[in-house]
Amino acid sequence: MNKTVLISGAGIGGSTLAFWLARGGFEVTVVERAAGARSSGNPVDVKGPAVDVVEQMGVMPQLRAAGSDVSRMSFVDGRGRQVAHVDLKAFRGSAGAREVEVPRADLANILLDAGGEQAEFLWNDTITSLTQGPDGVDATFATARPRRFDLVIGADGLHSAVRRLAFGDDNEFIEHQGIYVATLRIDQPFGDDREVLIYNTPGRALAVHPTRGKAIAAFMFRHKGVPGYDHRDTALHKRMVIDAFTDQGWRLPELLDQVRSTDDLFFDSVSKGELPRWSDGRIALLGDAASCVSLFGDGSTLAIAGAYTLAEELAAEPGDHESAFRRYEKRHRVLVEPKLNGVTAAAALLIPATRSGIAVRNAATRVVPAVNAIRSLLRPAA
Repeated sequence: MNKTVLISGAGIGGSTLAFWLARGGFEVTVVERAAGARSSGNPVDVKGPAVDVVEQMGVMPQLRAAGSDVSRMSFVDGRGRQVAHVDLKAFRGSAGAREVEVPRADLANILLDAGGEQAEFLWNDTITSLTQGPDGVDATFATARPRRFDLVIGADGLHSAVRRLAFGDDNEFIEHQGIYVATLRIDQPFGDDREVLIYNTPGRALAVHPTRGKAIAAFMFRHKGVPGYDHRDTALHKRMVIDAFTDQGWRLPELLDQVRSTDDLFFDSVSKGELPRWSDGRIALLGDAASCVSLFGDGSTLAIAGAYTLAEELAAEPGDHESAFRRYEKRHRVLVEPKLNGVTAAAALLIPATRSGIAVRNAATRVVPAVNAIRSLLRPAA
């Protein structure tokens, strides 16, 4: 019986998996590099199959309380005047009005609270080695004592330590898509609570997304991969954002001042990750660690749905983890694979590379209904 499980990562996928595994009778330990829950991160969607999962967890009321009322995306010029808009209802998934949009940090914290009492957490720590044997996986940590677990799940994101230790170097699986994103929480109102505002210059986008009287600013810009890029180097991240947004239009000066002063800036590349297999023996991957790329928040929905599927398969046959891992991967790839090729289309909508691209995007959203506009605009780009 495989009853002890180590999960690397206390984010959206890891917290959801911890909840469902604990409910299924597993002994769960979660190790998380951060010292505690984060407060930053862009708004993400709980859509489609993830809606059923969070409703069964009993956390939908909390998600709705933390969620946004946004229904419209407006593109503005350097003076803040609207030049185009999109009805965001066009992007609803299969669960329709039951779906909710929530800041990433709030979603992760609510899911974490749901399963927190049922799992052991090792904060401010990380896995340093994994050694598989016939009876389990020996794990060593940066701080905690070494331990053996029946199974290990890497739910630790794009820069997964578990993937690196068990499957190979990031360069084998991760491909930079030519875009970097930074997000910053703004603890004050910013415009209409129902409207996302986006200001574009060629290859750059500043988006401000309101949430319950506050807002989140996202700086998105096209940039080739940086040699030796370190996803933990906050000083480098701030320099890259400030250098990219040299244009001083709209409200950039005040928001760049906040970039300079903040101690909680989320920053990373938009990258495409694909592995031929999501498991190796007693070790498996979940969420962005296994497969990722999204500019529309689908990664969170996929992480929640994938965590539920993985827990369900392990609970169905706890004595045969390899079969459970194969069934999980087969089922979940059906949801993941259609999303992997959408980054070009999403970037064309959010971050047009040229002034003419911005003009075509704006004109299309004015001339035809939103969904048809996006499809007609993005089909040639893809």
